[in-house]
Amino acid sequence: MVSKSGRTRERESTYKRHGTLNLFAALDVASGMIRTKATPSSDKTKKGFLNFMEDLLSELPEKLEYHVIMDNHSIHKRHEACPLNHENVFFHYTPTSASWLNMVEIWFGILGRKSLRGKRFSSTEEMAGHIERFVKSYNQSAKPFVWRKRDIKGAQLKNNARIFCN
Repeated sequence: MVSKSGRTRERESTYKRHGTLNLFAALDVASGMIRTKATPSSDKTKKGFLNFMEDLLSELPEKLEYHVIMDNHSIHKRHEACPLNHENVFFHYTPTSASWLNMVEIWFGILGRKSLRGKRFSSTEEMAGHIERFVKSYNQSAKPFVWRKRDIKGAQLKNNARIFCN
């Protein structure tokens, strides 16, 4: 494994996986704040998602309208009726293979790079606690994401054209 400095890092051959977690996350695009819920990997179901949504909505004012943008993961499928009893909640789905349109994916990248990369946890509870502390710290200085048009020049343009044509 190569570190940021370019040096090769050692990895133990006796790596032991201590379990996995499912992480539901909701991003308030106006403030940049994130709300999460870590659950056992067995809760990565439509029921687990709906429980997360109910918990989230119970914390929010009922009089406002909420638009939830989701990818087309199997637990979010749009062709099935969503049993949430909230008339003020509207679901929108990104096109297949366009997760970059969903801003919470940007936050998952931040979580991975700034909090989880290179970490080892002895239990899923330890990992969940670590994520919870990161979210609390992150929300103290959260800002909305700003999408910018990226200028592509010279060699970068040639490389992108070559990749696109292949």
